[in-house]
Amino acid sequence: MASASLREGFTTGSAAAAAALAALRLLCEGRAPAQVDVSLPPGAAVGTLHLPIETCAPCPVPELAKSHSVPAAQAGRVAHATVRKDGGDDPDVTHGALVSATVVPDDKNFAVADNDFVRIEGGPGVGRVTLPGLPVAVGHAAINPGPLAQIRHTLARYAADRASEGLRCPPVTVTISVPKGENLADRTLNPRLGIMGGISILGTHGTTRPFSHAAYKKTIQSAISVAFAANSATLCLCTGRRSEKLLQRRFPALAPQNFIQVADFVKFSLSAAGKLPFGRIVWGCFFGKLVKLMEGKASTHATASQLSLSRLAGLCGESRYADAVAACVTAAQALDILLAQPEGVLIVKNAAAIAAATAGRFAGRVIDLHLFHTDGRELCTL
Repeated sequence: MASASLREGFTTGSAAAAAALAALRLLCEGRAPAQVDVSLPPGAAVGTLHLPIETCAPCPVPELAKSHSVPAAQAGRVAHATVRKDGGDDPDVTHGALVSATVVPDDKNFAVADNDFVRIEGGPGVGRVTLPGLPVAVGHAAINPGPLAQIRHTLARYAADRASEGLRCPPVTVTISVPKGENLADRTLNPRLGIMGGISILGTHGTTRPFSHAAYKKTIQSAISVAFAANSATLCLCTGRRSEKLLQRRFPALAPQNFIQVADFVKFSLSAAGKLPFGRIVWGCFFGKLVKLMEGKASTHATASQLSLSRLAGLCGESRYADAVAACVTAAQALDILLAQPEGVLIVKNAAAIAAATAGRFAGRVIDLHLFHTDGRELCTL
């Protein structure tokens, strides 16, 4: 839950819509706006965002015109605007990035009733979809349906306002770009999702809510869909990069999209995976996450589920070290105690069996579980 003191921001989709509107206004009015009002995506809360424009010029510099494939004859009739993405207090690799729109008019009459007066393309820094399973078709620019609708709606509203005054807008092609977008994409899951060459233009609601988990869950859902669409028989879920690397060593023949880091969203991820007919679903984790899974925790984040070692201690029975396990502050301490005992490995395996059963309930099917030590050893496989 976001704190009331945290500041909301806006999505890359809203930034793209604002840049497109600023450029269109420059073409139609002959002056560059300092800020614009952008419609929220259709289906989101009704309203607008008042966003500042970073730059807006009547013609891009020659290098930019070349990179956007703008014909020389059109260079004087091109408008280019940029908006600096502001993620608010939500951590996001695109925070502070420039999102641009290059608008080129077409040579035909425009009627407000036309639904096709705006054609939207992806330019440099916007990724291309190469794998099925995403809401954008393979080969298309990674501009999600929400932002596409938001851009169209924002420009259509402006065109309708002009039409009410007896003025017209030309039909236009809008090219959305993200300078340095290809570099930013390396810090996202886009390459794993088959989105190559840049970032995605996203935004279901138009705004970003600080520290919301919704975006990460959507990413997990998309990654699962991509893996399934690629005919992956085996799906490997893990909590982080270290456990992912260990699973990748265990399954070297699997493609990168078969492995998904789901962080602390245990129940959500397993439930989403279980709804698709994968031949096999694997869960890889370390002991601390396993203990929480053994206790039936839907989320393994520290703020959502405090560690309790009472059930693990119960597996130790009447042994002399049961109280020591119960008194441990961390699962790692408890694991060290167990592995020092002759029967400790069996207790760990029993704990893993309980955790695997919990994972199976979340997924609605049998889950294969791989438990790793932080030193890289595989403690058990179920």
